[in-house]
Amino acid sequence: MPNALQHETSPYLLQHRDNPVDWLPWGEEAWRRAREEQRPLLLSIGYSACHWCHVMAHECFEDARIAEVMNRHFVCVKVDREERPDVDAIYMDAVQAMTGHGGWPLNVFLTPEHVPFYGGTYFPPEPRGEMPGWVQVLEAIAEIWATKRDEIDEQAQRMVSRISGGAFLAPSADPIGPEALDGVVARLRETFDSVEGGWGSAPKFPSASTIELLLRLGETTMSVYTLKAMAGGGINDQIGGGFARYSVDRSWTVPHFEKMLYDNALLARCYLHAWQVTGDDLLRRTCEETLDWALREMRADDGGFHAALDADSDGREGTFYVWTVAELRDALGDDAEEGIAWLGATERGNFVDPHHPELTGRNVLESRGPEPEARVRARIRAKLLEARSDRVRPGLDDKRLTAWNALMISALAEAGAVLGREDLLSAARETADFVLRVLVDDEGRLLRTYSRGRARYRAYLEDHAFLLEALLTLYEAGGEPRFFDAARGLADVLLDRFVDAERGGFFSVADDHEALVARRKDLEDAPIPAGGSAATFGLLRLAAMTGEHRYEAAAVGHLALLHTVAPQHPAAFGHLLQALHFHTHPVREVAIVGPADAVAALTGVVRERYRPDVVLAVGDGDPSGPQARSVPLLRDRRVLDGAATAYVCERFACREPVREPGRLRDMLA
Repeated sequence: MPNALQHETSPYLLQHRDNPVDWLPWGEEAWRRAREEQRPLLLSIGYSACHWCHVMAHECFEDARIAEVMNRHFVCVKVDREERPDVDAIYMDAVQAMTGHGGWPLNVFLTPEHVPFYGGTYFPPEPRGEMPGWVQVLEAIAEIWATKRDEIDEQAQRMVSRISGGAFLAPSADPIGPEALDGVVARLRETFDSVEGGWGSAPKFPSASTIELLLRLGETTMSVYTLKAMAGGGINDQIGGGFARYSVDRSWTVPHFEKMLYDNALLARCYLHAWQVTGDDLLRRTCEETLDWALREMRADDGGFHAALDADSDGREGTFYVWTVAELRDALGDDAEEGIAWLGATERGNFVDPHHPELTGRNVLESRGPEPEARVRARIRAKLLEARSDRVRPGLDDKRLTAWNALMISALAEAGAVLGREDLLSAARETADFVLRVLVDDEGRLLRTYSRGRARYRAYLEDHAFLLEALLTLYEAGGEPRFFDAARGLADVLLDRFVDAERGGFFSVADDHEALVARRKDLEDAPIPAGGSAATFGLLRLAAMTGEHRYEAAAVGHLALLHTVAPQHPAAFGHLLQALHFHTHPVREVAIVGPADAVAALTGVVRERYRPDVVLAVGDGDPSGPQARSVPLLRDRRVLDGAATAYVCERFACREPVREPGRLRDMLA
């Protein structure tokens, strides 16, 4: 019989509904059982695209003998980390403190009061090498619980202070100045892989926030080299577009094949900005192919975007994406020789899977050889995409997450405006409308996730913060005041419900969130920006567009916590350091007014280059009309002599207005 997860909406939880484990979702029924029966909680956290989550599920959770041990000794709880990042962050911190490492699946043993006392990640069913077997772990924990409860309780209480993120971090009294950024590029150069690009060694993750930081600071050697290396590697799907989550090797060749919406949204903007800086068409093309993949494969009919594509298809990792030379010849026909040379395929192959030997010797396709002319390249990709469509597709996690949809709104909106692609800008509008219509409860509060007709869970800091940034970007791209108004509404919620009035900064959950063992502040910008970093950056941008000090003051409160620490560890604080740069350097506030069909030449000047320290408002030129009432930067900005007019200001002090694109270009230089 299905367990209690049958009533959930998360694709990950539904994958476990037929397990013989008596899984419960995170909630009061699990807490009641643990309290009344005085049994420890076994909390297992994962996500639907996680390969090792599937492995452990198959080896352990589908095994009736192992399930009997779990059910006898523990109250078993399953959590989708993407639905409940608050729960995941707390217990990931705990396991990292206990063991020195973390990852998913995350398996943690808790007291009935939800305090962790032991945990780990993947466990095989039986001992394997230095890893204990899962049954061995279960029985050992059950024995300790029965015989050493006092020691467990004492250890658990010490753990509480270690899992609060940065909640107890005090603000620095040192002034916040631009000199804090002086050594950032040099520190990033210390760990830069000058051969393959990126930072560190295998496994190697795309570092979108780090790349954006470098581009903002004017560094193009490490940033652009890394982007080009990834674009040509197997981590980038050469046939269909879209980046995998990470590479298992140093050279970006063999990925861990899951594709996450957030990675692709963040990387698309990196490639767009790098193209604006360099003019290199490879960077523009990679941006567009990434976004085209998202529109084709990740967009739902309702306008929202799905969360992820699995690494596995037909029970095997990567089988959807790898090729033999013979398969390539069959699919490409007359284009075979040119295509095989371009994509670097060999009879020996570059893919090894010890669990599935039949896949070993296949090729993860890379763009490392001589590239065909554009027409032939497009034809090769189309042929292989059609041939691949007959394969068993990877599983789709079809839930829509507010935070990740917000990241995609930002990417689509900015790329649409910069590249002149109305389809991208239109998609950004539709996704924003979906979020603002569907992911809001009856009280007007933002929600976290939507799946199978149900929107659930009050939204977290990152949902509000990413959406604030997205709506400001969408407003700048399209000039619709309704998105600016929605952004201000979100900013007010951030100030009312997430700000730490005592120490500064932002809590990861609202002030009326369910009580957990800790109210954290998530700080690090990896693999996505921290909610606090995004809130800081978004509020600073909003302050520049409104002149309202309260937004800037809340943002500076967060900077005060980290402005002495973050520059010492730039790889961990890429988004925050972008906000610090924005705050400590002159920001140009550009207001362009005139008829909608007349402002394009002036807005084109703003967008023709990467201008990270510019905010933009576009209006109809009525200095007291509805647009000006919504957007303070547009107030008293008049059309001069009937022509579209640009005002360039700093802290609302404006220079002489101009009508000629060349003069605006000179003012922004």
